[in-house]
Amino acid sequence: MVTVSQNTLAKCSQEESLVLWLDKVGIKDIALVGGKNASLGEMIQQLTPKGVNVPTGFATTAYAYRYFIQSAGLEAKLRELFADLDVEDVRNLQERGLKARSLLMHTPFPVELQQAIASAYESLCKQYNPDTDVAVRSSATAEDLPDASFAGQQETYLNVVGAEEVLAACHKCFASLFTDRAISYRHTKGFDHFSVALAVGVQKMVRSDLATSGVMFSIDTETGFKDAALITAAYGLGENVVQGAVNPDEYCVFKPTLKAGFKPIIDKKLGSKELRMVYDEGSQSTKNEAVSIVEQNQFALNDADILQLAHWACLIEDHYSQAHGSYTPMDIEWAKDGITNQLFVVQARPETVQSQKNGNVLRSYRLGLGTGEKTQNISLLPLVTGRAIGEAISQGKARVILDAKQIEEFQAGEVLVTERTDPDWEPIMKRASAIITNSGGRTCHAAIIARELGVPAIVGCGNATQVLTTGQEVTVSCAEGEEGKVYPGLLPFEVKEVPLENLPRTHTQILMNVGNPQEAFSLSAIPNDGVGLARTEFIIANQIQVHPLALIHYDKLADAEQKAKVAAITATYEDKPQYFVDKLAQGVGRIAAAFYPKPVIVRMSDFKSNEYRNLAGGSQFEPDEENPMLGWRGAARYYDPGYREGFALECHAIKRVRDEMGLTNVIPMIPFCRTPEEGRLVLAEMAKHDLKQGVNDLQVYVMCELPSNVILAEQFAEVFDGFSIGSNDLTQLTLGLDRDSALVARLFDERSPAVKQMVKMAIASAKKQRRKIGICGQAPSDYPEFAQFLVEEGIDSISLNPDSVLKTMLEIAKVEQQS
Repeated sequence: MVTVSQNTLAKCSQEESLVLWLDKVGIKDIALVGGKNASLGEMIQQLTPKGVNVPTGFATTAYAYRYFIQSAGLEAKLRELFADLDVEDVRNLQERGLKARSLLMHTPFPVELQQAIASAYESLCKQYNPDTDVAVRSSATAEDLPDASFAGQQETYLNVVGAEEVLAACHKCFASLFTDRAISYRHTKGFDHFSVALAVGVQKMVRSDLATSGVMFSIDTETGFKDAALITAAYGLGENVVQGAVNPDEYCVFKPTLKAGFKPIIDKKLGSKELRMVYDEGSQSTKNEAVSIVEQNQFALNDADILQLAHWACLIEDHYSQAHGSYTPMDIEWAKDGITNQLFVVQARPETVQSQKNGNVLRSYRLGLGTGEKTQNISLLPLVTGRAIGEAISQGKARVILDAKQIEEFQAGEVLVTERTDPDWEPIMKRASAIITNSGGRTCHAAIIARELGVPAIVGCGNATQVLTTGQEVTVSCAEGEEGKVYPGLLPFEVKEVPLENLPRTHTQILMNVGNPQEAFSLSAIPNDGVGLARTEFIIANQIQVHPLALIHYDKLADAEQKAKVAAITATYEDKPQYFVDKLAQGVGRIAAAFYPKPVIVRMSDFKSNEYRNLAGGSQFEPDEENPMLGWRGAARYYDPGYREGFALECHAIKRVRDEMGLTNVIPMIPFCRTPEEGRLVLAEMAKHDLKQGVNDLQVYVMCELPSNVILAEQFAEVFDGFSIGSNDLTQLTLGLDRDSALVARLFDERSPAVKQMVKMAIASAKKQRRKIGICGQAPSDYPEFAQFLVEEGIDSISLNPDSVLKTMLEIAKVEQQS
């Protein structure tokens, strides 16, 4: 006699159910209720107890779909319809898709299925209220897999109310298994059209039409940096963000110190957010309405919500990584309810691009024509710019398409230029050499599909369809940080692939010089021991753009034009000085996070007075100097009554990075410090702003770039915790020449015996006083023999420009092996 266990009976019952409640299914039930529903059930069961809010609901099953197909004898008709399917022929694909959908829509549901769905909806209404509003989402049994997302292939319907409307929406979801893009996607990924079933999730709506919503990833989508959570947000229902109809806000949070209880929001970018999708009152549908300028100029999320969402991203990623037995970054949709002010997770799926990449090869793209050791840089102004998707460069003839009806005109290898894409565009997106859109952010449809296809894309350009013309030859560069650029013409570029296996590790630490925070995540993939020079000047000049004293004394700005410029740049800030602190902290924090927990040496501002004058509002606060290179710069400014208020803002930013973000790997460094006494004055100024040596493990380094720094190195070692040799200024001041002067440029050479003797003395003195000493100047990046000299003298670290790290690392390894 054969006995059947209760679990087996329950499983058999589930597999033959037409409807299942989400809290009864989990991640192992993809074949039963589809990837989306299985994931929702998994989170409801496993993560709701940990504080993650997930709206409840029910799902029709794969069995229900197959019962519908078989009871109506539809499979044979569909197979006949697809017998001559050609997904490369857009017209053929469109005709077959339309006929397949029509066939399903004109076939009524079996009575049992209608009753099961209606009964479940009535139960949901009892739990909430009569005529509960729900989201009805398609969920295929082949979706949300680690190597195939199937994102947006089938339909979703929002603000569905009433049993009849729910049934109608479920019917349309079934038919959407045969959308043109779904047919094409399955063919590309090698899935049999008749082995995939369609489940439908019916979930209580979150009233984000009255608040905000968006998408977040538990990994940086462009670089694959694993320790960042990327969150996008816009007003209203989330479809606008997913579809790329709006340019959302972007926020970046550093996960390791978030988990330790800190508040590491390392980046905030304001999106335009022009549209808001809301309920269309009086009908069971949605509509878009304009967002006011005031709201567009405000962030859609406050810091508490950003941190809460990032915390949930960590919980979700950790859970799915454990469930899958390997690291599983996640793609998550979230929504905030405008009635309860609660945040919810409404979808979660594995990220399918960065998680599949080979981490043993470093591939880099660079504009310019390689000629031996040097590269001829391209100096053209871009035609349009936007958010870079991927890190590649591509080119081709532009094809401007404003309507999906024109996609038949698209030719393989062209650059697709359009307002935005939706899943119907996917059959041609896979044939594009690059994709450019007017709208959208890093989590929109165009961005997700471009990453999956390995095609560079630039989204959120604003005016690409007006500036670019069909037939125009363009180069699309996503290799210059987070800003993507479209250049005129077919520009030369090079691609380098470096295998990272078996690279030698050197006793001498190899650090990097990093200026642009937006490149930090990407650069951190290069083998390194940290950052030897993070330049605050780059952040101030490119991201802040305003003189700190012009912010502190904004009301006293005399130049009306300059005041208007400052006002425009800081439009979202009533507290003008806070703008400086926020932007500098985020820039430094992003670099520190990218290389955490390795040391990141941050040089405090080292502008000359003429450079400070070029900042907005700067002319009112800067003197005219005959030789700014040797004038009021570096340490001399920090304690001076004419600038100490500005230095205070720098201190506040560094304190926030270390204390609030938890990035204690940041080591501030003081430039152009002429005497030990001056060093003590600077340290006293820092202490006034709660940056005190030794507290919270704070170290402070000094640049060794003046002859006095070398001659009095032992005295400087009593003041500071370490040295970093600045070979540019040390060469200038040792040889007595102005490195900005073309007349004496031929004499500037760091390999001069006099300069090398100064470097040798500095290293010896630092070693004697047991202080760390490194170099962050240009010389070792340009001259392998200079790097060899440094190693032979016993320097602790060499900080290099990113493009010379691997080459120099190999040279240093040879030297170390010989010594």
